[in-house]
Amino acid sequence: MLDTFYGFFTPSETPKKIVAGLPDLIVNELDKTGDIFLRPNTYGAGTGVNYNPERLKLVWDQKIVQAGIRFLLHTTLVDVVRKEGEPITCIFWNKSGFFKIIAQRVIDASGDADFCHLAGYAYEVAGELEPAQSMTTTFRMCNVDLDKFKQAGGKHMLQEKMIQAIETGKHPLPRKEGSAHEMCQPGCISTVAVKVSGLRALQAEELTQAEIEGRKQSFIYEDFFRQEVPGYEHSKIIGLSHQIGVRETRRVYGEYRLTKEDCLSGIMPADRIFLCGAPIEDHRPGKNGEDETFWQYIPENGVYGVPYGTIVPKQSERVWVVGRCFSATHDAHASCRSMAQTMSMGQAAGLAAVLSLDTDTAANAVNIPQLQAKLLQLGAILDNPATIADTSRNGWQNNFRVQNTLAHSL
Repeated sequence: MLDTFYGFFTPSETPKKIVAGLPDLIVNELDKTGDIFLRPNTYGAGTGVNYNPERLKLVWDQKIVQAGIRFLLHTTLVDVVRKEGEPITCIFWNKSGFFKIIAQRVIDASGDADFCHLAGYAYEVAGELEPAQSMTTTFRMCNVDLDKFKQAGGKHMLQEKMIQAIETGKHPLPRKEGSAHEMCQPGCISTVAVKVSGLRALQAEELTQAEIEGRKQSFIYEDFFRQEVPGYEHSKIIGLSHQIGVRETRRVYGEYRLTKEDCLSGIMPADRIFLCGAPIEDHRPGKNGEDETFWQYIPENGVYGVPYGTIVPKQSERVWVVGRCFSATHDAHASCRSMAQTMSMGQAAGLAAVLSLDTDTAANAVNIPQLQAKLLQLGAILDNPATIADTSRNGWQNNFRVQNTLAHSL
């Protein structure tokens, strides 16, 4: 139920467009039906591309089918057989029963690194070295009087109301901070406010507890909004996220491991496959609403390049890993996990897999200049991003400067 792509732009007074290619293709499709708008930099992560998540489901289906890809939903990976020098056997289960696929190449985009775990690749479990980021159940509310809310003070007023609710004990909110922002659907808002800490998302019993706690907190927030926040008097929750949002679990050890120092130094390695400008946004467990989100911004130009080795498990010949289980330390992960960046990982891994097959080359030996050339052909941005005013744009980007002045974000 997330509804904002972050990471397309750097968070600054003069935002830089740093992600393009296939991610733009998806946003362009949403723009055709009026299912996006740009949210100004109100919560620190930069300008966000707000989208209708229900329309996005249809767009993904259409693009995958048009590309001639065979895919199966409601299908779970249950085991992996990996022998050196041989194709990988993946065992799946779905309503049709058990079956196997002999895979020449694999891209693990499971979020929890499920394939890498079953295949025996090394990884770190979030929480072992530093506290794992908290989990969040997002929820939507309808029938919100947005004009009344904005006239009463908007975001800053909401922040004060949350602090008062905690300090007075009137509403047992889990945190003093949180966002409530306008959606594509008129009169509706979406939130990132629930905070569930101290439970492990890789343990079924604890994940179940987290789901229960997340739903409980959501309706505590409903009472708070209806009773305390102007414009929400007649609003109601109309949807909870299909499952609780998990920020980190397994992080694979790759041929390269992105670090906090890499991010803050603005590295531009020769083997970079995409750019990131997102700040370190660490949702720490905290207590009594304190130290909830730690922010640290990328200095100077506000951009760094991410090496190819971060999406290749150590000593991998046939496997790539993308999404929140890519190779990074806790701090670096808290910067590079935005959706525009994880979409860029998928773009690079897909091209690398094809290149690997075409040239009969191992994943960890792919010709990087060839890969970068293919990325640039798709329209990816790998170097020297211009300011928005100087960038040649197409599709949804053309209206950026106009829409960024609108008060879409609360």
